[in-house]
Amino acid sequence: MARPTKYQPGYAAQAEKLCKLGATDIEIADFFSVNVATIHRWKSDHPEFCDAIKSGKVEADDRVVRSLYARATGYEHDDVDIRVIDGKIVKTPIRKQYPPDTTAVIFWLKNRDPEHWRDKQEVKHSGAVTVEITRFGASKEPQE
Repeated sequence: MARPTKYQPGYAAQAEKLCKLGATDIEIADFFSVNVATIHRWKSDHPEFCDAIKSGKVEADDRVVRSLYARATGYEHDDVDIRVIDGKIVKTPIRKQYPPDTTAVIFWLKNRDPEHWRDKQEVKHSGAVTVEITRFGASKEPQE
């Protein structure tokens, strides 16, 4: 007889929140104090648990995509500069600007448009090819 499951209906909502924070299946298993194989079994046995994990991971992935896009195109945001001047804390509102990041641009283009931006370029050759075989190190004088 199998051991009773530790799964509880509230686990789906908890797993979704963990995934929104970027948790992997291994980290979810650690959170619930079970083996990762148990998480896989729960995903099979409890569709709401599986759907919650998928939806949480999609949201986390979307956030990463937006962040990568912002890095690739450059962005700006409001901030506050805090300094101590003459013994007083002075807060000055500022606008920080971040230029586009070349690495993020390359990554984005290689993944979004691999036909034009992959490292490997295929070159097609048309026409005839002549091959001439020469022997290197061979003496030009006839040998006896």
